[in-house]
Amino acid sequence: MWDNVIEYLKDPLLVVKVQNFFGVIYKNSINRQSDESTEVIHSDRLEQVNEEYDLKQHKRIPSNISSSSQSSNDTDSSWESNGKDEIVCTVNNRFWYYLFVLGTALGDEIFYATFIPFWFWNIDGAVGRRVVLVWTIVMYIGQGIKDIVRWPRPGYPVKKLQEKWAIEYGMPSTHAMVGVSIPFSVLLYTINRYQYPELWGVVIAVTWCTLICVSRVYLGMHSILDIAAGLVLSSSLLIVLIPLVDHLDGILLTNNFAPLAIITISILAIVFYPNADKWTPTRGDTTMIVSVCAGILGGSWCNYRAGNMAASALAPPYAVIWPSVEMAGCALLRTVLGFCGVLATRAAGKSVSYATVCALLGKDKNELRDSENSLDNKNKILVELCYKYFTYGMIGFNTTYVFPNVFELLQINRPTYYTEI
Repeated sequence: MWDNVIEYLKDPLLVVKVQNFFGVIYKNSINRQSDESTEVIHSDRLEQVNEEYDLKQHKRIPSNISSSSQSSNDTDSSWESNGKDEIVCTVNNRFWYYLFVLGTALGDEIFYATFIPFWFWNIDGAVGRRVVLVWTIVMYIGQGIKDIVRWPRPGYPVKKLQEKWAIEYGMPSTHAMVGVSIPFSVLLYTINRYQYPELWGVVIAVTWCTLICVSRVYLGMHSILDIAAGLVLSSSLLIVLIPLVDHLDGILLTNNFAPLAIITISILAIVFYPNADKWTPTRGDTTMIVSVCAGILGGSWCNYRAGNMAASALAPPYAVIWPSVEMAGCALLRTVLGFCGVLATRAAGKSVSYATVCALLGKDKNELRDSENSLDNKNKILVELCYKYFTYGMIGFNTTYVFPNVFELLQINRPTYYTEI
C-alpha cells in the first residue's frame, strides 16, 4: 500500500495539475515544423498523450539540464519529445507566477544574506543565534539526505519554470524544510519572550511555509512527495532541536572552549559530508550555511568574552518596542552600512582566500576557476570549499561582532543588542 502511495505522490502529473490550477497551460503541437495551431491539454489529457506517443522512445529532458538550454526567466517554453512533436507551456496568470517566484526566494541565498543580518542588527540576537543553529542543522541533514537518496527532480512532462538548483537532487525538498525551520523556530523562540498576538505569529508562519512549498511545486522543481518528506522531516527535527538548541546556546556563548568546538565540528561536518555520484552545488551551499553559523556563534562568543554582553535586568516576556522616527532612522543606517560591509567582506574574503588556497596547492587560480565542475576535479572542489568556509565564516563573524561594535562607536547601535543572552 505504501509503495502505491509513494508512487502516486511522485507522479509528475500531480505537479502538472498544480501548475494547471495556477494558470500554467500545456499545449500539444502535432508538427513542430508546421504552422498548425496548438491544442490546449490539461493534466488529465497529458496521461493520454503520454500513452499515444511511445515515451520510451522519447528523449526526456533530464533534471540536470543547465540554464543555457532553458532560461529561468522565460515563462513561455517548450521541449522536444521526439523529432517532430513538442509540448508547449505558457503562463496565463502572471500574478501567481511572480508570487511564487517571490515565495521560492524565501529559501534562497539572497534571503539568508539579508534576513539573518537584519534580524541581528534590528530585532533580537538571542533568538537569532538559536534560529541560525536550528536552520543549519536542518539544512545540513536535508542536503545530506539529498545526496544519499539521489532521487531526481520531476521529469517529463513537467516544465521547470525555474532552472536554479535543477542539477541538484530533489528528495527531500530543503526549501520545504526551510519553510518549516525558520518561521516556526522564530515563532517558538519568541512566543514566550515577547508580548504579541500569538495567532498572528501562527498565521504568518503557516503562510510563509505554504507559500514556499506551493512555489516549489508550481515551478516544477519538486514532486508532492519531495515537499511532504521535507515537511515531515523538518517538523520531526524541530521537536528535538528547539529545546536542545535553547540549551546549547548558553554553552556555546559562555564556555571557554566553545570556539574550538565550533570550528572543529563545522570542519568535520564539511569533510564528512555525504558524497554524491555527480557534481552538484549542494556541498558548496552546505559549506556556506555551516560557515555562516560558525561565524555567527564565534562572533557572539567574542562579544561575551570581551565583557560586552550582560543579561537584561528585566524578565521575559518583554513588551515589543515599536520604533520611533529616530529608531527607524538608526535601523535604516545600520542596515545600509551593514550590508555594504557584508558585500565588502564577501568580495575581499573570496578574492584573498581563493588566491591563497590556489597558491598553497600550486595551481593557477584562473585556470582552476574556468575548469569544469566534476567529482574528479579534486583541486577545484577543495578550493571552493575552503574559500566558502573562510568567506562566509567571516561574514557571520562580522555580522555579530565587528559591525555591531562599529555601530556602537557611531552611536547607532540597538540599545538592547548586548543584553540578549
